[in-house]
Parts: sequence; C-alpha cells; structure tokens
Amino acid sequence: MDFALATELYPEDYWYRSDTYLSADPELDLIQVIQQLHGSLDPRTVFACFGKIVGQHLPIKGLQLTLDKQKFVWGRHYGIELQRTIADKQDLFNMTYQLTVPLSNIQMVTLSRFESMLIQPLNNALKYQSMSKQAMFDSLTGLGNRHYYHQAIGTALARTNRHQGKVSLVVIDLDKFKQLNDIYGHKAGDFVLVGFAELINEAIRNTDQAFRIGGDEFVIITQGDTQAAEIVCQRIIDMMPKHAQLTEYDIKCSLGIAEAIPEQHADNLYDRADKAMYAAKAAGRNCYRINKG
Repeated sequence: MDFALATELYPEDYWYRSDTYLSADPELDLIQVIQQLHGSLDPRTVFACFGKIVGQHLPIKGLQLTLDKQKFVWGRHYGIELQRTIADKQDLFNMTYQLTVPLSNIQMVTLSRFESMLIQPLNNALKYQSMSKQAMFDSLTGLGNRHYYHQAIGTALARTNRHQGKVSLVVIDLDKFKQLNDIYGHKAGDFVLVGFAELINEAIRNTDQAFRIGGDEFVIITQGDTQAAEIVCQRIIDMMPKHAQLTEYDIKCSLGIAEAIPEQHADNLYDRADKAMYAAKAAGRNCYRINKG
C-alpha cells in the first residue's frame, strides 16, 4: 500500500555521498547555492542538496532535520555532534550535524549562511508536497481519491500487460448507508466512513492500494489473482464486528471482485467488479462475490 503516504526518511532510503571535505575551502558562490536549493520541489531532494553543499564546504559528513513529525536524514550518523535550531516565522527547524572536527568561528558563520538559504526552498517544497497530497488523497478518510485511483489502476494494468504479475480489483459499498445518513445525520456518516477506512488499512497488505472514490464507495487494487482478493475481502468482513465505529450503527458491506485480463481497460475491470458487488448485495449483503467473466 503506497498511499499511507508518510514523510519520515531513513539513511537507507535516501543516501547521498558527500564530496570529500576540502581543507582549502572552495570559494562560496551564493547564487549557485540558492539555485541548487531551489532546483527541486521534493523536500527530500532539497535536503539532500543542502547536505551535499555543506559537506563540500565544511567538515560535515551527516545531518538530520526534525520539523514537527517529519524527519529528514542525509549522510553518516557518527562523529562529533552539533545541534542547532533554525527559527522561521512559524516553525523551528531542529538540526543535528555530524562533524569530523569541531567548527571554527568562521566556519560557524558559513554554516549560518547556508542555513538561512535552506528555509525558503525547503518550505516551498513542503507546501508543494502538501498540495500534491491534497490533490491525491481523500480529505476525510486519508485514502486515495478518485483521481489517484485512475492513475494507480492504469499503472497496475500496464504492469499486468507486461506479464509482471496479476492484479484484481475489489469494489466495496457500505450497506444501507443512505438510511444511516437520513436517520442519524451526515456527522454520523462521516464517523462511519473514517472508521471503515481505518479497517481497510488494517486489512490490506502493503502491496495493495485502497481508495475512496465517492460517497460510501471504496475500491482496493490487489496485487494478485482472485484468491488473493478473496483473502482481503474475508478479512474485512471478519474485522467489521470488532470495530466500534461500525458496530455502533450496525454497518456491514458488500464486496465484488474481478481479476484483470490481458489488455483490459480500467473501466471494464471496474464494471465487472461492480457487478460482482451488486451480486453480493442480492445474495444478502455482508459477503463478497467474484466476477470471473
């Protein structure tokens, strides 16, 4: 599942090798430094670029930045530790540097100049990341939205057409959700939707992707054949009685499964899974059915 989406980074996830620190400090071209830091809207890349720059000009071989719940890491994590706080208008950037030797007074001034140039490009990248996330994820449940689903299913089908594994689609509809909204109001409906999204995230595997594509309709892209999708569906059904947010309103769901066939269009795969979901409703709800067509 690749949308829970998270922002914490680790050394093995994003490793950049610093150029060897030069004893004869190269001339500092501030314009070039600023251009490099503004060269990307990916926060990881901006921070890695900052690490490489300070590693070229100062005896720094590793650094970490903590901002709220986000953590960025670059380089090695042993040596002389130097902790600093960079104050922005609203945020505090907590920096930890790993040094080969202590910094001189002149080098501390140089480091401060570098730090002052990091704030704006990093903030720009973080804002862009936040806007991108809002465009791809449902604001209520945190699951992928319809736009993200269309991108993800296209990628999954392309991989299947290259014979790189099977893909199945699960379409899910909450049973009698309209009646719940009519009786208890939309606040209760939102409460249930959030609870069901949490259940789906617990039930699916790391390789699966879950989306809310509208109202009380959810889909799961499952890596595997119908048997793999059946396991996910049965897990969801078994877990529902254990979730207080769902049992409080006696919420159940109907699920439909369809496995992608070669060269199949995404809309056709969805229609097949949707028909299976309605077959599950006709069979009494709180179950799943498979469209083998």
